[in-house]
Amino acid sequence: MTEGPGRRRYDSLRRTAQAQQTRADIARVALRLFVTHGWGATTVRDVAREAGVSVPTVYAAYGNKSGLTRALADAADLSAGVPQLIAELDATTDPARQLAAMAGYDRRLYERAGEVITLVREAGRSEPELATLYHDSRLRGDRTRVQVFSSWPPGVLRPSLDVPSAVDVYAALCNIDVYTVLTGERGWSPDRVERWWCAALARELLN
Repeated sequence: MTEGPGRRRYDSLRRTAQAQQTRADIARVALRLFVTHGWGATTVRDVAREAGVSVPTVYAAYGNKSGLTRALADAADLSAGVPQLIAELDATTDPARQLAAMAGYDRRLYERAGEVITLVREAGRSEPELATLYHDSRLRGDRTRVQVFSSWPPGVLRPSLDVPSAVDVYAALCNIDVYTVLTGERGWSPDRVERWWCAALARELLN
């Protein structure tokens, strides 16, 4: 019996779903291997073997190991909820609440994708493309803080701080290393880290 148009469309959707699942499986395995064995020690062949696919399949899906890592980083940014951050910043002009919105975003990012951030930073030591990726992601965060801090009226920041210095203080407090030490070594919950960040940022930045 000849297959009709509906069946052909169904087959196309099924192939798309299978391709998406394969990409997801490769990414999940790659992240586990990168974290367990290190980015430099993990090869595309290792990823393919553990994911149960061929090496050409990995290359077809992601280009190369750097492309795979970049895809993991892109997914990490999405997981933290940029639209939520924008909505929370737009919903208030209160500086303390805006600081809390940014701290909440960082908490979500590090909680959901801290391993990826650490991975990209590690990989960047040997891969200039990934070093640029890490650097650019840090700059994006800084630009957001510059925009927020610059929108505040005079007298909101502590007298000893200008906007660039305030951005530096924020970066010193809310970063992946501080989050990792507090949650991994000191036993803090992510909620506790976020609450401390909110209080510390208001104390250190606001007049």
